[in-house]
Amino acid sequence: MSKLRFPLSLPVLTLTASLTALPLQADTLRIAIMGEPASLDPHKISGTWENDVVGDLFEGLITEAADGERIPGVAESWEISEDGTVYTFQLRQDARWSDGEPVTAEDFVFAFRRILTPATAADYAYLIYPVQNAEAIYTGEAEPETLGIEALDDHTLQITLERSTPYFLDQLSHYTAYPVPRHVVEEHGDRWSRPGSMVSNGPFKLQRWQSQTRIEAIRNEHFHDADNVALDQVVYFPIEERNTALNRFRAGEIDVAREFPTQQYRWLRDNLPDATHTAPFLGIYYYVLNSREGHPTADPRVRKALSLAVRREVITEQILGTGEEPAYSFVPPGVSHYEPAIVPFVDMSQEERLERARELMSEAGYGPDNPLQLRLRYNTSEDHRQVAIAIGAMWEPLGVEVDLFNSEIAVHYADLRQGDFDVGRAGWIGDYNDAQNFLSLLESGVANNYGAYSNEEFDALMREAAETQDLDRRGEIMAEAERLALEDSATLPIFYYVSRNLVNPTLQGWENNIEDIHRSRWVSFEE
Repeated sequence: MSKLRFPLSLPVLTLTASLTALPLQADTLRIAIMGEPASLDPHKISGTWENDVVGDLFEGLITEAADGERIPGVAESWEISEDGTVYTFQLRQDARWSDGEPVTAEDFVFAFRRILTPATAADYAYLIYPVQNAEAIYTGEAEPETLGIEALDDHTLQITLERSTPYFLDQLSHYTAYPVPRHVVEEHGDRWSRPGSMVSNGPFKLQRWQSQTRIEAIRNEHFHDADNVALDQVVYFPIEERNTALNRFRAGEIDVAREFPTQQYRWLRDNLPDATHTAPFLGIYYYVLNSREGHPTADPRVRKALSLAVRREVITEQILGTGEEPAYSFVPPGVSHYEPAIVPFVDMSQEERLERARELMSEAGYGPDNPLQLRLRYNTSEDHRQVAIAIGAMWEPLGVEVDLFNSEIAVHYADLRQGDFDVGRAGWIGDYNDAQNFLSLLESGVANNYGAYSNEEFDALMREAAETQDLDRRGEIMAEAERLALEDSATLPIFYYVSRNLVNPTLQGWENNIEDIHRSRWVSFEE
């Protein structure tokens, strides 16, 4: 376990005083995000760290309040047809791009068609699939003009769905549903989202991006609620190493550290209680098991044995210790209209699990005399490293030898998508409060199905759930699908997240919420 080099005997009074004097100027917020964004184009990203920036630069039809609740965004009102398939939105008359041009319904039509264009290569395109013909367009079976979205006039947008989708309004707050400025994209092509070219419609606009160092955004004077935005500037620092972020927070160089090292939790709780935020979180930390042909984890017996041997309570209590709960289902608890399925071995003792795991490995042809070599990839973080080392040790009695590979976060997820791994660390934070958002990661052909798991029966159950209007029955069908996936060890759930943030106590408007979404629009400093 690594230790930070600072005197733990430093008086709490001194620490508190330094934190209250953090900002150099009260109108600039400085945030340590968890990595370098791959892009600032809403259609080219897939991470929570990118959402921290892009969610400040753009606003969708629906947006998030400080507490994470969904509120009107560009749409000031809407009507839903009785059968739940047609949404008609009235856009704000004063919605503007940061260059002063009006945000129109046609910008949303352009954006929705663009994200479904295969050439855009959007990892999250499938979130738009509830819209009529969306999937057919993405697969090349229909023309973009057939998409169920229409600008009735400049400020009236109508979206028609394939079927009633209870979580659709929540989806519209996600960055996949943000508008993009057609007049700028058509002029600059893929370079439109770079400094000097980018035009956005959120409370802030891009000023500067120094790769791997900092991203600067300033208040957008054309934002419809600009008068109520307290900050003049937000600076985002991509810092993957959590100890580095903590040190910079304590030095007064940043106001918010997204995540902190779990090894320092007790010290932080005792010495910086007002700055240390932990809260329940709609997310799962899991290992992806590569199901592609040629990988040992394509054998379901190997996958199940690996899952059986993982002592989840040891990880949550002895390695992490910040309130995480052991995960025996893929869908976290607390999801609306859903009772998660659980892995079949949850009631077995650890001795029984290990004995069964050895049997399965032997059946698959592996053991101490014929060890299984696994490549385990994780993105750079001390916590991820500690978890990987611990799990590697838990697999040793099965005759498994683990080679650990780490890389920065963008490279790591690119490797997962390309299938260059046997076992890979992953995490998923709910984009909306619905089991489908998690279980869709195991559907065939989905870009974020990193392990390429494929099961026709699972896919059929998910299609049946999508066509079921009764919410409780729909949840039961998805639970049946999850149960099937867990019996097949499609993935290896490890623990349910808690959000962990360090927040300058002088900040106002930062509210803990289950999705850990915090838009800078709502934040200000005490005077």
